Amino acid sequence: MRIVITGGAGFIGKKLARALLARGTLMDRNGTVQELREITLFDVVAAEGLPHDPRLETVAGDITDAAAVKALIGPGTGGVFHLAAIVSANAEEDFDLGYRVNLDGTRHVLEACRALGEPIKLVFASSVAVYGGDMPDVLDDGTILTPQTSYGAQKAIGELLLNDYSRKGFVDGRALRLPTIVVRPGRPNRAASTFASSIIREPLAGEEAVCPVERDAAMYILSPRRVIQALIHAFELPAEELGMTRMLTLPGITASIGQMVDALERIAGPEVAARIRWQPDPRIQRIVAGWPPRFDARRARALGFEPDADVGEIIQAHIEDELGGRIG
Repeated sequence: MRIVITGGAGFIGKKLARALLARGTLMDRNGTVQELREITLFDVVAAEGLPHDPRLETVAGDITDAAAVKALIGPGTGGVFHLAAIVSANAEEDFDLGYRVNLDGTRHVLEACRALGEPIKLVFASSVAVYGGDMPDVLDDGTILTPQTSYGAQKAIGELLLNDYSRKGFVDGRALRLPTIVVRPGRPNRAASTFASSIIREPLAGEEAVCPVERDAAMYILSPRRVIQALIHAFELPAEELGMTRMLTLPGITASIGQMVDALERIAGPEVAARIRWQPDPRIQRIVAGWPPRFDARRARALGFEPDADVGEIIQAHIEDELGGRIG
């Protein structure tokens, strides 16, 4: 089986590639376990820092180029993980770029899959940003989508397209609404949620971090380790278990920023937690206050998706996976 990962140079794309290489197999749409003979990572830049493996291919290209995407997802492709996206702040600041990448790029992927003539599996990384506005205290998969950002609107439209292409038999799609991913490795990006990783990642590495929100601000979070498990599990789910509704909100945990910092102190000590500098930013505070913090993800749980146990597990996973078990 040949697998394509768009957004393959991103940290989730590379983690997914490593996990797939280690597994060596995936279940196809007929329920047959297939050997992974090729994994192609597609992004605007070539993915770096990956193991040398004859099954691994990196391709640099533009998701907004329909011809390039069609050439990428050609005959012999058995499945696609569509992770490519412009993050929330970029999509909000550059309206046209956000729609070209997040909407037109998704349409190009769907059309390339459709051109194959058989409904291959397609896993689409959506977001809880599809929700917004006047929301109930606890959201579920039946909550009406009223995104309050361009990024959220683009993800919601992508979900509807994937559902319709699946209904027509063009693809075997499944969309996962991802919580805020904590702890993201690397450096801060343009996403409004980047501080949620920084306040754990930087102190653990011996650096100072700035927290722009108050301790009682709450977020719905999930570790990279659980996200990778969810992407693979979603790919292998039989289509009949998903039915007509191909969108799922992943189970995460609701944690306040104060709980995250307290867990950091318990695991790494007060001197590490003291590296966080509290510096309120009204713009970030307003954005975070508009995010839904509580979800009822019973449908995803029933299908076998699992959250992290608590914030401590998330921090420990980061220490093991990114820091080699050592704290700076």
